[in-house]
Amino acid sequence: MRIGIPKETFPDEKRIALAPAGVDELVKNGHTVFVESKAGKDSNFCDDDYQKVGAQIVYSHEEVFQRSDIIVKVAPVNSEEAEYLYDGQIVFSFLHLAYNREEIARNLISKNVTAIGYEFIGKAGNFPVLQMMSEIAGQLAIQEGARYLGSNTENSRGILLGGLPGVAPAAIVILGAGVVGLTAAQAAIGCGAQVIVLDSNIDKLRRMEELLGKNITTVAANPFTIERGAKFADLLIGAVHITQEMTQPLITEEMVKKMKRGAVIIDVSIDQGGCVETSRPTTISNPVFVKHNVIHYCVPNMPAIVPRSASYAITNSTIKFLLKLANQGLEHVLMTQPEISNGVWAHKGYCTNEFLAETFNLEYKRLRIFPTN
Repeated sequence: MRIGIPKETFPDEKRIALAPAGVDELVKNGHTVFVESKAGKDSNFCDDDYQKVGAQIVYSHEEVFQRSDIIVKVAPVNSEEAEYLYDGQIVFSFLHLAYNREEIARNLISKNVTAIGYEFIGKAGNFPVLQMMSEIAGQLAIQEGARYLGSNTENSRGILLGGLPGVAPAAIVILGAGVVGLTAAQAAIGCGAQVIVLDSNIDKLRRMEELLGKNITTVAANPFTIERGAKFADLLIGAVHITQEMTQPLITEEMVKKMKRGAVIIDVSIDQGGCVETSRPTTISNPVFVKHNVIHYCVPNMPAIVPRSASYAITNSTIKFLLKLANQGLEHVLMTQPEISNGVWAHKGYCTNEFLAETFNLEYKRLRIFPTN
């Protein structure tokens, strides 16, 4: 198969979909890989690194799309890129189609493109690509939170995360006990911060305590405890994830108004709509804004802050699925590999994701009824 890796065009998106090691595996399996020139530059991979493992360098964004059977990306396809797609092509990337992307969803369907979203590749609640990015985001939430708790921003609280003898540490409140929440809690404990985790799922809170011991405080989430936690927080991390749905605000604007002056909100859920009512997407180059004297950090592609590590992580978690697609063919894989078929949003001119179909009033067809010939 012919596999194309375009340069990412999303603002401040510095990751690349495959590191040279992943390209090497594809080439050794007999596939042709096209890499857009300088696509890996921001991850410190040069064109020569890809040529050495057998990739062909192309010098046009459009050409990558036109010459490839499979387009492998990090960020979702944008409107311009959707125009380059053709009948029967496969798009393999994060898609996030449910978040204000109806036009793109309809375009992918009208082009008879098979759209496979990283965020839902996997099964039984185990989504390996999403998990890797969530682990990075959890660590970065503490790293970036510490930065803005210091004197980096006007009106900041000027607090050291771990405190000192005789000086209290920062109070970190994490809303959500999933992968992001767990990773953030681990990083925060390592810095010596006071950590409180809220979640409505008691089993997740129990698992958190089993893994981290009594170094954290766990609290059942409800409107009362969420409001109390927001008031107490120096750093509030929104780590809510709802499978296949946009998140809903759990931190209301009234709660934000009652937070400490100079407190920091890191809304990791912003790529799904955000879990804080006052959140709005920001960029890596302009990551924060202040509202009601609270610093808001709402970058939807946080792992791009560490693009080289993130590119390796994406490669490690996607390459086995990409090899199955390329080696076995799309139809065979969709009928025999549920981990991959779970990620399919569109196929043969139909929406194959029930939630997306209901959200945008699209014609829905279950993937398993498609023939294999």
